[in-house]
Amino acid sequence: MLNINNNAAHLKREILVKIAKLQLEGKLEDGVHYIPRELAPKDSQSIRCCIYHDREILRQRVMARLGHSVEDYDDEKKLSEFASEALAREKPTWPMLTVLNDACNACVRSHYMVTNACQACLARPCMMNCGKKAISIKDGRAHIDEGLCVNCGLCMQNCPYHAIIKIPVPCEEACPVGAISKGEDGKEHIDYDKCIFCGNCMRECPFGAMMDKSQLVDVIKHIMNGKKVVAMYAPAIAAQFRAHPGQLESALLKCGFSRVWEVAIGADLTADMEAEEFEERMHEGHKLMTTSCCPAYVRAVHIHVPELSPCISDTRSPMHYTAEIAKMKDPDCITVFIGPCLAKRREGMDDELVDYVLSVEEMGALLIAKQIDVAKQEAMPDTIIPTASGRNFAVSGGVAESVRIRLKNPEILKAAVINGLSKAGMKQLATYGKIQSGELPVTDTTPNLVEVMACEGGCIAGPSVITNPRVAAIQLKKYVEDGAEDLDELKN
Repeated sequence: MLNINNNAAHLKREILVKIAKLQLEGKLEDGVHYIPRELAPKDSQSIRCCIYHDREILRQRVMARLGHSVEDYDDEKKLSEFASEALAREKPTWPMLTVLNDACNACVRSHYMVTNACQACLARPCMMNCGKKAISIKDGRAHIDEGLCVNCGLCMQNCPYHAIIKIPVPCEEACPVGAISKGEDGKEHIDYDKCIFCGNCMRECPFGAMMDKSQLVDVIKHIMNGKKVVAMYAPAIAAQFRAHPGQLESALLKCGFSRVWEVAIGADLTADMEAEEFEERMHEGHKLMTTSCCPAYVRAVHIHVPELSPCISDTRSPMHYTAEIAKMKDPDCITVFIGPCLAKRREGMDDELVDYVLSVEEMGALLIAKQIDVAKQEAMPDTIIPTASGRNFAVSGGVAESVRIRLKNPEILKAAVINGLSKAGMKQLATYGKIQSGELPVTDTTPNLVEVMACEGGCIAGPSVITNPRVAAIQLKKYVEDGAEDLDELKN
């Protein structure tokens, strides 16, 4: 997994901050033209062939952060025109991802390579275990015949010197469903009929060629126009800032939101209903039920493991129930979900109660643009306090545990967790699909509740996070301990 501390991520956030500052000052259309020059000044070292090529790529990056698809890029069109169109836009446009071909490195296909660490040893396990006889020893080193090699990786696994390495195509390697492939131009293309919007490609591309289309301009526009814009922040977002309960609410209100809802409240509703639904399904003789909170997982099942579709809980996600509460309180409000996830942006486009979805990167950019430090805010008093289990939806295993503690007969639960929809995770899903279809038998160890998180570690490790997931896990634990209520105390 590509560490969040990298130049591509920093550049993305810098562009978002500059756009937010210009818009807040009422200078977006006039000032957006200068962003590429500011980020690639004349005397700086170029990343590509020259500074002018760097600036051209930056123009397209700015375009995506304005919410446009770079596939529609017109080099004759000024950035100010793209900014004007963004400000006039009534709703986000499909799809949420866009591929910057000029930034794509057109990586050679994934393959294995012998390094100079090879000792041409007597054992020669690389040769002995290659079923295709693709390895030979020449000039004191192993050599791989690319024409015979099938990329099985057995040579790498058996080399005692770790002298054979895999050269991957990062976005293709990260995609768990094979939705990314090379076109005739050698560049990567996304098949949106296969894509589950997990965001892995966006996170793993070291050239930042896979980009999400920002909705930040849209949200700031409504705030500046005096609309009632309501923020709904996911439990994972609290873990992105060194803050105590109530401080994030204060910061979001200073950003111009009219009201703030913690989505952990919706998580409590989801857990209540999933627990009830689970007991009903088990009483009716169902083999298993899966959770429904992760939209990337739900899409993965419907497209790639359809036999498992009947097992998905009918309960809606915490985002939906929180938006429902917000709309009940004020039907005219504009709801903005803030999360760490690309898939939630897809879910938001399908949910009539969710108007916009911001990533934590975008929210962080707005906070920087307004010079608001969350950790220095005075904490607001809680009006509705969620349970600890509601806030723990953000970590892998948290949903299943939330369901368990709500069951009337918890002893009936046999829970399993798929911690990350990698290619291995998809194989696990396929196994459960075979259990559901009857291809595999139900045994005493077969789980009857399966929680699935697309991101390893849970939502705190989403593709748009700004804090190391390990640090975020610690911060979330403190956040829960500082403010959330124990479920048993609420019942009493």
